[in-house]
Amino acid sequence: MVDVYIEQLSQHVGESVTLKGWLYNSRSSGKLMFLILRDGTGLCQCVASLADVGEEAFETAKSLTQESSFTVTGTVRKEDRAPGGYEMDVKEIELVSLAHEYPITPKEHGVEFLADRRHLWVRSKRQWAILRIRHSIIKAIRNFFDNNGFTLFDSPILTPNAVEGTSTLFETEYFDLGKAYLTQSGQLYGEAGAMAFGKIYVFGPTFRAEKSKTRRHLTEFWMVEPEMAWFDLNDDMKLAEDMMEYIVQTVLEERKIELEYLERDTTVLQNVKAPFPRVSYDEAVDLLHSDKTKQLFEEREKSISEEKDALLAELEENKAKYNQSKEHVKRRMDAREIEINSRVAEIEEELGNLPQWRESALNFERGNDFGGSDETALTWHFEKPIIVHRYPTAVKAFYMKRDPENEERALAMDMLAPEGYGEVIGGSQREDNIDYLLERIKEHGLPQEVFEWFLDLRRYGSVPHSGFGLGIERTVAWICGLKHIRETIPFPRMIYRNTP
Repeated sequence: MVDVYIEQLSQHVGESVTLKGWLYNSRSSGKLMFLILRDGTGLCQCVASLADVGEEAFETAKSLTQESSFTVTGTVRKEDRAPGGYEMDVKEIELVSLAHEYPITPKEHGVEFLADRRHLWVRSKRQWAILRIRHSIIKAIRNFFDNNGFTLFDSPILTPNAVEGTSTLFETEYFDLGKAYLTQSGQLYGEAGAMAFGKIYVFGPTFRAEKSKTRRHLTEFWMVEPEMAWFDLNDDMKLAEDMMEYIVQTVLEERKIELEYLERDTTVLQNVKAPFPRVSYDEAVDLLHSDKTKQLFEEREKSISEEKDALLAELEENKAKYNQSKEHVKRRMDAREIEINSRVAEIEEELGNLPQWRESALNFERGNDFGGSDETALTWHFEKPIIVHRYPTAVKAFYMKRDPENEERALAMDMLAPEGYGEVIGGSQREDNIDYLLERIKEHGLPQEVFEWFLDLRRYGSVPHSGFGLGIERTVAWICGLKHIRETIPFPRMIYRNTP
């Protein structure tokens, strides 16, 4: 008998095969048992009848508890109403291990309860879908760069100096050499790679000791950071556009089922095709100050208030029908209640924040950096990602080149994802003049001696060059339509959590 995975069932319709996995859910109907088996690639409803499997096997099927491991052998058939579109008529069933009192049940659980059991939470359909999409995003990024002549260039995790400012460093003792720090970015090392290979990308974990509790921050996250010799800011922005289009369109093609599980409205994702709108920093500030922004805040408040009312009405309707419903319907209602309560809490939080966000946008002071709520307001003006460029030099890093037409502006750019998700890419043309770079290092109060190797890149054959960094987790959050970044990585690390 051939062993197959659920994602391969379409190739075995009418054949007898064996599936191996865990019980996701089950229900009984007299002499029939409906077992939802998950195997890591999908879900399959396995129908066991007393007449086909015999009394002993049928009792085994009835004894299965949530997350018990078992194998089934039977005939595959097409069934559009079933999870995944295929069913199995079971002939044989074998228990491998009976799970006792699995802690994550269909009833409502708090976020901390689930986070404490993240090692089990990742088995749920929602988390499975998110992490499968994460896999496709990472694979698409690698394919994009590999197919466009880039070389993977690994940067160190332990570094002797800061890249993005000293206040967010994780510090450790490094033998007799003093302090070392967990990397904030591989970008400086990536510049060395660009001078050797022309076009490279760094891909790995990065660490920021930011004492932030927002929905957008992790202390450990993954970034891809391309660096390109001979690229100016316009080249940099075009590469970022092309890459983002490739990522999103790949996910839409490969992960239809997962996006459906997440109930993701893909309308905006389908619009992610280059070119994207490009807005200068000063134009962006004008947008924040506009009457249109005031109107968009009013529309947002009205929209989510109506959504909240509709959800609460649905909840009351379900409660009225609950006691008269069958057990499998009750389980669906329980799961839906969790979703509704979670979404209502998110809406209430946003309704509480909107007045402050509105004031921040309408009274934004030119010369400051945009906050998360300001980025959110800017994205409401567009239906696809936007690129904001030429930021004030005072709010950008020392290595960013200044605009020769306006010394108060840096040749920097950020890509902001639509639907309020904000920055997913940050980049710039790099300063290639050693004298100007030395000035920047002094202005930022950084020790020149730890950057001597970096300055060598300007001493020996300096050329115009550019790069950017894309945050994997923020990109996953946007593409999946998630409200909190903690679900975007298998084991999130935040200022209040470093377990499991």
